[in-house]
Amino acid sequence: MAIKYYTMKRTLFFLNLILLTASGIFAQPAFRIKGVVLDDSTSLPVAGAFIVCQNTTIGTSSDADGSFSLSVPAGGHDIIIGSTGYENDSRRISASAGETEHVEIRLRKKVKQMDEVVVQASSEVVDGWEKYGEQFRDYFLGKSPFAKSCEIENPTALKFYYLKRKKKLRVKADSAVIIKNNALGYSIRYMLDSFIYDYQTQFSIHSGVTLFTELEGSEEEKLEWKKNREDAYWGSRLHFMRSYYDSALSENGFLLEEVVRKDSSEVFVPLTNPYDSAFYERIDSSEIDVLLVGKYRLHYKDAPMHRSYLEANKYPLSAKGQLSTLELANGFAIMENGYFYEQRDVISSGYWAWKNLADQLPYDYLPEE
Repeated sequence: MAIKYYTMKRTLFFLNLILLTASGIFAQPAFRIKGVVLDDSTSLPVAGAFIVCQNTTIGTSSDADGSFSLSVPAGGHDIIIGSTGYENDSRRISASAGETEHVEIRLRKKVKQMDEVVVQASSEVVDGWEKYGEQFRDYFLGKSPFAKSCEIENPTALKFYYLKRKKKLRVKADSAVIIKNNALGYSIRYMLDSFIYDYQTQFSIHSGVTLFTELEGSEEEKLEWKKNREDAYWGSRLHFMRSYYDSALSENGFLLEEVVRKDSSEVFVPLTNPYDSAFYERIDSSEIDVLLVGKYRLHYKDAPMHRSYLEANKYPLSAKGQLSTLELANGFAIMENGYFYEQRDVISSGYWAWKNLADQLPYDYLPEE
């Protein structure tokens, strides 16, 4: 199968979407991408550009002549290419093992809009981290116990802007945000494009590029990370996507219910066959198309929600299973490694949103069976 490329201006990652039993990579052999990064206006090479396989432990940088080579596990991925002063380029790829593709990436210089300059100059909060840092952590990293074990190592990279008329908090970064996840054993390099919190709706979104790196640790620490990664994986979005791809939702503990409005209340109607041809289609051996549109409740039956989540939401401590809500705009496609697109068309709330980045695992992680 030929490598498929799709070009996007940017990749969006929503907070409410929202990213390992063993610390391994996929068993399938990899495919390779070779290319060159050039300045779009001058055609000169861009040295030191980052080339990142989004939400994985895989990344590299371009050489002095702009060239690069990247080995990626078979399946679907977003490859993000960028450099300081340039707009990011994003390529969605899917390919079989053993293939090699040669690409030319042309990066455009960033042009700061005048209205953005005015807004930032008039609304930047000088003591932003002290005033909004805790709130940013809660909605960016999440509120789970694992989030409490995360450290943002360079908070001074973050710039906070309060838009008074719109009642929104905006956060940008002048360099990659470095997050040390002491619970899962990762250093996360997050190239934050924008974070916005709306005080009126109490929802937030953020966009950026994520690269995971394994932390070095003792054997005791690695065993703890292994256990915590298991806890993070089972019932997660990644677990759900892989289970759907494998036609094994029920076997893996998932129940999907359609949320139907009846009078003034919501009724949950189980999907007895999530693989009915009305909303499920296998495109080929490496991709499926989920045609569901609307609102759905996802119930993971094999593990309870954390006590702190139940207490914060005033749910009974005896509640069984994990509950998340999915709002699907146009359906989505799932690749064999659990990658899915369009990610902005899948908005989740509930337990998945509560966990967020601190519980997110890279796409090149596989649990031990």
